[in-house]
Amino acid sequence: MSSASSALIPLAPLHRVAAVNGARRSFPCPGSLWRSRVSMSVSVGSRASVANDALFQDYKPSSAFLFPGQGAQTVGMGVEAQNVKAAAELFGKASDILGFDLLDVCANGPKEKLDSTVISQPAIYVTSLAAVEVLRAREGGEDIINSVDVTCGLSLGEYTALAFAGAFSFEDGLKLVKLRGEAMQDAADAANSAMVSVIGLDSDKVQLLCDAANEEVDDQNKVQIANFLCPGNYAVSGGVKGIEAVEAKAKSFKARMTVRLAVAGAFHTNFMEPAVSRLEAALASTEIRIPRIPVISNVDAQPHSDPDTIKKILARQVTSPVQWELTVKTLLSKGLKKSYELGPGKVIAGIVKRMDRSADVENIGA
Repeated sequence: MSSASSALIPLAPLHRVAAVNGARRSFPCPGSLWRSRVSMSVSVGSRASVANDALFQDYKPSSAFLFPGQGAQTVGMGVEAQNVKAAAELFGKASDILGFDLLDVCANGPKEKLDSTVISQPAIYVTSLAAVEVLRAREGGEDIINSVDVTCGLSLGEYTALAFAGAFSFEDGLKLVKLRGEAMQDAADAANSAMVSVIGLDSDKVQLLCDAANEEVDDQNKVQIANFLCPGNYAVSGGVKGIEAVEAKAKSFKARMTVRLAVAGAFHTNFMEPAVSRLEAALASTEIRIPRIPVISNVDAQPHSDPDTIKKILARQVTSPVQWELTVKTLLSKGLKKSYELGPGKVIAGIVKRMDRSADVENIGA
């Protein structure tokens, strides 16, 4: 992986004024400099109640922050962050909000506890934003952060990306992530479901594999592609019997292998429907602002600027397939030159490199 720092962009005004429905309103400029710390990001953005959701439609990415999702957690994460005051403070704030010592679980485990949905989601969110502060403290780090003009995250990582982009505060984002993890765990507990990665097939073949599995199971056990990660790596979600049928048939479809995922249940399918109303209620009471840079949605691989649209997208995200392959493909086709994966693990960097071996990706851990 290259560790070359990104080229700097010129200083830009933090806001621009545009006419919306006859009124002059202030919008944050895409690519404007983010001078506040992550925990103070609520001060960035516009309070405009009416926003043009097409604000970022013609974005041209050059430098991206990419944030990992559930599964990236590992015992020992967060320890490096304690050497940076601003990063360590995030863990302190998180422990106050969560009601337990987050750093202790991240640093010492046990693994089974860290892997639980209700723990791993807040842990990855906090560690990833702590990685931003670790980078900031590095020589030239502030310049790299200021050069970033697009961000996105895998599933849970979309919340991290939105916090980085100033759509909501660190604290509000953590409260949402805490509730999201609890709601997804409860939905998983209510159904006998699972996820499996299918390795070595294109998406069309995986769909045919799902179709074949679905012919053998009842409606409660149907399966579907839930994560479009990258060519040759797609995650399938559904009822346990359907997942077992996928595993049994995979070899006959020429899959290289299947890997059962260590998650609570069938994420990004209708099995998560019970979580949607809880998320909608929490999002309705959360102040979300126009992001200062484009944040690419997992649902449609598009950037959204209207706060109400962002709320609807986030509620739908838990039942919608993750369009990560399309997201990365679009960024690369639009001319993305440099990417940084911030947080635990190197899953995102691996996906990007798989899609473009020449892609310039750097990992920033915490």
